[in-house]
Amino acid sequence: AAPHSGFVVVRGKPRLQFAQLVFARQLTRLQASLHNLPQRDRLTPLLAALPGLPERFGALWLEVPDTNDGKSLSAFTRRLAPLLHERLLTTGRLVQDDALPRLHLFFPDKTRALVGISDPENSAPWEMGIARQKMPQQAPSRSYLKLTEAINTFLSPREQKTLLHHGMTAVDLGAAPGGWSWALAQRGLKIIAVDNGPLKGAAAQHPAIRHIRQDGFRYRPPRPVDWLVCDMVEQPGRIADLVADWIIHGKARRALFNLKLPMKKRLLALNEALSRLRTALDGAGIRYRMRARQLYHDREEVT
Repeated sequence: AAPHSGFVVVRGKPRLQFAQLVFARQLTRLQASLHNLPQRDRLTPLLAALPGLPERFGALWLEVPDTNDGKSLSAFTRRLAPLLHERLLTTGRLVQDDALPRLHLFFPDKTRALVGISDPENSAPWEMGIARQKMPQQAPSRSYLKLTEAINTFLSPREQKTLLHHGMTAVDLGAAPGGWSWALAQRGLKIIAVDNGPLKGAAAQHPAIRHIRQDGFRYRPPRPVDWLVCDMVEQPGRIADLVADWIIHGKARRALFNLKLPMKKRLLALNEALSRLRTALDGAGIRYRMRARQLYHDREEVT
């Protein structure tokens, strides 16, 4: 790993599971590393470095580091992508099949390329691991994007139909100005939005959202709800304890929440918070499945 490079190469024979990686946006299996790509003909060495197996790929993704320097390469990859696509299509190596492995060409800069393959079942389903979304005009805040990305990251389309459907109930702690509550209401859920501050825009007027002005740490619903969601700005350990209390006492079946990480010792703070949560749930005999990810629309936090 090189500081500020935006990528890591893991050597040996690791058995990494993408679902267990918190800070990585994409996972590929490295096949070749190319250096000193000629400026006038990058296509020839790239095609020569493609692996012989698998014989066909379901997608070709040209990716760059998600850094300021990497973003400057986007025009370069846009020019190169059609040439590679055409060559792979004419040779029959690129077909439209989501079940096939994907071919990745990762460019740290214009002179280097890492050729990799990803398993659709063990990688992000989006190019560069970024879930591109449009911001609805009615959304009360940009936090709407964080929740929708989290849902699409943690839940498959089938799980979304069974676990987030019309008529379910949710409590949104620290709801103001209402981006998360509004996002859940769009899916047909009934929401109790808890915050001393006001809801804004469409969230304030939505019939499925009931606003309660109360401290999010003190509020408990009169009846259990299907979902607890929380985006409060607070120490990660305190949020972990709050979520554990809700789950252990049966106030919510599932939770989706953000841990705001400090500027220094982010990994230590994250590990401590998740450890506290696991210890509490294990001690109560709760069976659970937990995933954590720093999303594209997150900043100094993990969902």
